[in-house]
Amino acid sequence: MSIVKDMNLAESGRRKIHWVRDHMPALSQIEARFKEEQPFKGMRVAVSVHLEAKTANLGYVLSQGGAEVYLTGSNPLSTQDDVAAGLASMGVETFGIYGASAEEYEQHLMETLKCHPHIVIDDGGDLIDLLGGKCKEYADCLIGGCEETTTGILRLKAREKDGILPCPMMAVNDAKAKHHYDNKYGTGQSSWDGIMHTTNLVVAGKTVVVAGYGWCGKGVAMRAAGMGANVIVTEIDPFKALDATMNGFRVMTMDEAAPLGDIFVTVTGCKDVIVPRHFETMKHNVLLANAGHFDCEIAVAELREMSVKQELRRENIIGYTLPNGNTLNVLAEGRLVNLAAGNGHPAEIMDMSFAVQALAAEWLTKQTGLEKKVYPIPASIDDEIGKAKLAALGLTIDVLTPEQEAYLNSWSV
Repeated sequence: MSIVKDMNLAESGRRKIHWVRDHMPALSQIEARFKEEQPFKGMRVAVSVHLEAKTANLGYVLSQGGAEVYLTGSNPLSTQDDVAAGLASMGVETFGIYGASAEEYEQHLMETLKCHPHIVIDDGGDLIDLLGGKCKEYADCLIGGCEETTTGILRLKAREKDGILPCPMMAVNDAKAKHHYDNKYGTGQSSWDGIMHTTNLVVAGKTVVVAGYGWCGKGVAMRAAGMGANVIVTEIDPFKALDATMNGFRVMTMDEAAPLGDIFVTVTGCKDVIVPRHFETMKHNVLLANAGHFDCEIAVAELREMSVKQELRRENIIGYTLPNGNTLNVLAEGRLVNLAAGNGHPAEIMDMSFAVQALAAEWLTKQTGLEKKVYPIPASIDDEIGKAKLAALGLTIDVLTPEQEAYLNSWSV
């Protein structure tokens, strides 16, 4: 039985879902095949991804492929109550309420797993954590799962190293369709969409500090520069730092950048990226936003303890006034700004990522004897999605001739 805030919101949610369905052509092609072939018939799929319209479409597509789908959110502040109700009305068991407490959030995850899933689709590793711990009894039917994010992949590989991964997992985040497209262009646009919508402030002319220059950080920095910002990048990887330099950005430590920035965006997947010693040197009225997965990149708890005053300044903005009189503005409680304070990635972007999820899940149904390891996405899946997306955009590319293929695969010239 679904757990949502109000089923009377279903009509609004269905409108959102139907809108994104019109803008996710690759997934629509997969859905048409799934309806005919029913690759998930007799299987249960548990999904924990940000509970908004694009995720709802993925859940619906899987259900059209024969799966019993049980879906929850991966962050209570990104759950959209009308979408949750809309999806539940479309036959997908849905568990999620915006603003749920930590205890309620975990309960929604556990309700999702009570189906004893065959396949899990995770975003950050929360389902896998439960299946390897509190909810081991629900893992008896597992054949494998898919992970959406960089942070989740890191957690999975740590589990694999320690020999406690509960099932084979597909590294969806590492697919070309994901990091080349979703991480760079999706995060780049949606993060600034969330920041600008929430603050109603200009970006041009400001100094933007981007912490992390992976695929997501590249997108955030690129879009900031495109809007006229002066961009500083902080990094721990020398080659990513050099890459940022070659792209025209200043590179320095966060200690050096803290007094200079007007807007800070963390995109590292790590913790304690911005901490009290940085807060103490920041300008009055800076904006602090996180576009990494978890709300630990900006040390908000420590900022709260340091502050002499806390004030809700606008929806999704809390101002923390320090003893020196400077107020630091934290967006979306330090959670994912593009989802907790925005609508997430554009539908056309998530079309690619969720196509990977759907095809990776299907791939798992055809495998036997997989070890409990993290597996890369097969190149054939990436290629299929890329070709489908090109076709949907009306684009064509060249094809190698047999002679060219032989040339590229030969040691002789």
